[in-house]
Amino acid sequence: MPLPSCRCSPAASGRGSASEDDSAGIPAALPFVTLWTPATDDDATRTATVTHAPTPARETLPDTAGDWIQRAPESSASRGIERIEAFFHDRAYALHRHDTYAIGRTLAGVQSFHYRRGLCNSLPGRTIVLHPDEAHDGQAGTDEGFRYRMIYVEPALFQAVLGGQALPFVEGGISTDPRLFAATDTLLQRMGCELEPLEQDDAIVELALALAAVAGTKPARAAADFAAAQRARDYLHASWQHTVTLEELAAASGRDRWSLSRDFRTFFGTSPHRYLTMRRLDAVRRAALAGVSLADAAADAGFADQSHMTRHFAKTWGIPPARWLRAMEAAGAVKSLP
Repeated sequence: MPLPSCRCSPAASGRGSASEDDSAGIPAALPFVTLWTPATDDDATRTATVTHAPTPARETLPDTAGDWIQRAPESSASRGIERIEAFFHDRAYALHRHDTYAIGRTLAGVQSFHYRRGLCNSLPGRTIVLHPDEAHDGQAGTDEGFRYRMIYVEPALFQAVLGGQALPFVEGGISTDPRLFAATDTLLQRMGCELEPLEQDDAIVELALALAAVAGTKPARAAADFAAAQRARDYLHASWQHTVTLEELAAASGRDRWSLSRDFRTFFGTSPHRYLTMRRLDAVRRAALAGVSLADAAADAGFADQSHMTRHFAKTWGIPPARWLRAMEAAGAVKSLP
């Protein structure tokens, strides 16, 4: 039976800091969250034919035997954002985390996921808001499966609007606030709708302001230095192929090491090391889609070897890179080397 409503079991009040480890990250030249493959290799990624309904209640579960994921086409306007629509019958993806916001809607069925020590069940009409660097998974809450749309947004895009406030944190992972639902309309259009640059920019501003209003975001602590954190981020973008130390990053930013580490988390939602790792993983994805072997892609991106990269990849996106690449090959997204 379907669950009666969107519920999330209680979690601790306020946002706790993400655990510090060496296990994950994301890159910045590619919109960050990859496509997850179906529960079995036979159910490889397929492009879906969908219709855009005016209200969530009119969306229906597809009459199909397999799981699928559809990705919106990339354009000059989509930099920093990735949009997907997907359907899964049962388990979608394992526990993972990334340095983007994941914001979306369940279109049909019950979408269940573990998030911040609780089990959340999303129904149509709610807005899912997962904060950067927070572990989560995904599966169907009933035998009918679930269908959803999701956008993945770099925190830096929101910071460009908020100008140095702490990142908005919406408690519980699911919101019934109509301001958030309205603010996601443009970005959660059907995948065939390509957004114009100004349209996307306006939508990001609207969503950033809605997140801040719903979360009750307060200005960052007086001692926080947004300019220094931005300089550190720029340095990581320029140095992702090389080993970077916190001392080196502090020198580039003009901020002491520990203050910089705290400021970076405040403004960009993750630690400098995880941010750097994720930049490298983004480079691996780009290279693999261009036909470069995973071993060569890992080496070129600055990982010690392929197994080192694989550990980070799986912990970041909940799927090994070889399986992800097979799914992308099945969808015709991988180029062959000459």
